[in-house]
Amino acid sequence: MERNEQEAGTKHEQILKYIEELKVGSKISVRRVAKDMSVSEGTAYRAIKEAENVGLVSTKERIGTVRVEKKQRNNIDKLTFAEVVNIVDGYVLGGALGLDKTLNKFVIGAMEQDAMLRYIEPGNLLIVGNRDKAHICALELGAGVLITGGFNTTDEVRRLADELALPIISSSYDTFTVASLINRAIYDRLIKKKIMLIEDILTPGAAVHALKSNSTVSDWQQLLEESGHSRFPVVDEWNRVVGIITSKDVVGAGKDQTIDKFMTRNPLSVQPNTSVASAAHMMVWEGIEILPVVDSKSKLIAVISRKDVLKAMQYIQKQPQIGETIEDLILSEFSEQRNEQGQVQFRGVISPQMTNHLGAVSEGVLTTLMTQAAFSAVRDYKKGDMVLESMSAYFLRPLQIDNEIEVRPRIIEVSRKFAKIDVEVYHNGNPVSKAMFAAQVLDQQ
Repeated sequence: MERNEQEAGTKHEQILKYIEELKVGSKISVRRVAKDMSVSEGTAYRAIKEAENVGLVSTKERIGTVRVEKKQRNNIDKLTFAEVVNIVDGYVLGGALGLDKTLNKFVIGAMEQDAMLRYIEPGNLLIVGNRDKAHICALELGAGVLITGGFNTTDEVRRLADELALPIISSSYDTFTVASLINRAIYDRLIKKKIMLIEDILTPGAAVHALKSNSTVSDWQQLLEESGHSRFPVVDEWNRVVGIITSKDVVGAGKDQTIDKFMTRNPLSVQPNTSVASAAHMMVWEGIEILPVVDSKSKLIAVISRKDVLKAMQYIQKQPQIGETIEDLILSEFSEQRNEQGQVQFRGVISPQMTNHLGAVSEGVLTTLMTQAAFSAVRDYKKGDMVLESMSAYFLRPLQIDNEIEVRPRIIEVSRKFAKIDVEVYHNGNPVSKAMFAAQVLDQQ
């Protein structure tokens, strides 16, 4: 039974490689893959679904499953025409084979045609109403077309779109709504692009050091000497992670003893799409030094260390911030200042967006302010960041719109790994809220 499982795993990987080598745009069917690879249709179906999950293929209505170009992280802020269709609740009138192409910008056709043509370039999306000549000109210039107001187009335009593989899309929304929806989607992508993932810090082609469960302590010693590391993942015969072995585990063990007797079983692991921040939180919280990086079948891809994660977090802090999260929006209303003792403080005004339905400041907003102030104090003190463990908050007086407040963080205790911070909020010299934070520190020095 184990042998059959191993063969199935090998076949699965062979099918994925076969699909990856197909030309972009090739149609893929379960029956064809099963025939070409001499496997059952069930095995072919599962492999095609896995290929869809990792972005190698895409299934489209009335077209079927086709090989597509895998979207890279550095293009995450660029939308495909297929994504635009979903964003604007549209439907495709023609050029469906070009849905996987990315658009670099959109042009609103609210001008005379001659003027409009000066702004259209290959890879653009023209947003325009029921203007057939403008549709043709845009397609001939290499741009897709989005028709607003729910209008249709002519058979001539459909044929040209199919011939050039440039989508022509219809949406019932008006031009302003369509532009707003697309802008919002691009903006959300910019925020996602700012979030660094594990796959962003992996080195392609880097050696992955691992041991088998039947390896001996002597094998561990040899790998330590070769790699300079003392902690390794342990994998089974199918390369699935089953444990972690460290120098502490083998203290006093005989050289011929197998490491499965000493390893930590069922270790924590991460996938390539896990955020670096989540990995850091996991490593600090659990007190571990390495994390295996695995695929969807728990097969080992790479290993990351605490040092890798902290180095990535240092890099993140140096980058310009693109796109605004809720925290960014709240903090944008406040300026950072220093008191007479040189301690960081924040001063700002309660804006209408910060209030609840009663017109008083939202407790969630105030908690976010105090939390971010605590984070800033720790970073200012020892160039580190925090993983919050617990907090106690007290709201003493309500705050209204346009109230000016000061947020004053004060470090009570900080060590290499732990911190306690007190934060107070004042209005007109009177305390209005207070919080106490306990956190673990990610030392980045």
